[in-house]
Amino acid sequence: MGNWENNIRKVIPYTPGEQPDQPDMIKLNTNENPYPPSPMVDKAMRELDPDTMRLYPDPTAGELVNAIAGYYNVKPEQVFVGVGSDDVLAMAFLTYFNSGKPILFPDITYSFYDVWADTFRIPYRQIPLKEDFSIDPEDYKTENGGIIFPNPNAPTGETVPVEAIEDIVRSNPDVVVIIDEAYVDFGTESALPLIEKYDNLLVVQTFSKSRSMAGMRVGFCFGNEKLISFLSDVKYSFNSYTMNRTSIKMGAAAIKDDAYFRKTCRQIIETREWTKKELAKLGFVFGDSKANFVFAKHSSAAASEIFAELRKKHIYVRYFNKPRIDNYLRITIGTQEEMMRLMEALREIVGT
Repeated sequence: MGNWENNIRKVIPYTPGEQPDQPDMIKLNTNENPYPPSPMVDKAMRELDPDTMRLYPDPTAGELVNAIAGYYNVKPEQVFVGVGSDDVLAMAFLTYFNSGKPILFPDITYSFYDVWADTFRIPYRQIPLKEDFSIDPEDYKTENGGIIFPNPNAPTGETVPVEAIEDIVRSNPDVVVIIDEAYVDFGTESALPLIEKYDNLLVVQTFSKSRSMAGMRVGFCFGNEKLISFLSDVKYSFNSYTMNRTSIKMGAAAIKDDAYFRKTCRQIIETREWTKKELAKLGFVFGDSKANFVFAKHSSAAASEIFAELRKKHIYVRYFNKPRIDNYLRITIGTQEEMMRLMEALREIVGT
């Protein structure tokens, strides 16, 4: 036998949330939006000409880029789009983190960061969050090859004030700082205005959460024009046609319906706050999440046991068997009815 296996790039892959398929289930484990996309998305889908599917899509995704730029009042040259924010972030890792110095991100955060770093052979250092799961900006004022963290953080839901983000960006002028704002529309101030002041800041967002389009895979980011141009160069060297025609059309339609977007975000926020109150009554403790989920532990019952009992009832939440968070559950905010059914199940499991 040869030694070909010695030349294989081996990594420990990211583990996505479970995707069960049961008619009676309540799926609260992958932070999907419980409401359908905008009616304008449905209209755009019905108007699609199947004959155009034989043609390659616009490699610049111009229709979508222009729609995003117009909505957020930035230049199209300051916008980059990809196949979900995961695609955007992976391209960003590949583009910006090449100094050979370790990049920095929290020890409790989106678990794809270390996977990308390992895949692209980028050294990294995980910075411990404080006891209350908050980020200390002072921890990021050290020599590094780049910085990334979500705001709100995942899976904790904790936020970083824009003033603290600016402090981090200002203190690291020689590296790119990436703020992953997948959940920003549920109650957190965006760092987007800072891109006009700092040329080393990339702000990443997605259509998967607040715009109900996880199945369409539409992600985007904002940055200085030069920063975006470097990202586009890498993208075109990797795959010229990352965005398909359907995603471009659906994304452009979704972003035009601001009223629907704000309505569903408001519904999720209201249900989240109701959920917090009900969880507290049942003996759960948690931070002040500003995302579309709550990261909670029970005062006496083990998270693993609650997770297993909920699963028996076909209610799916996310459990992370990892240091520091192995007694927490991440509970996505569903519809009001779904959350009421969750509370009924939790009362049976942990008592009142």
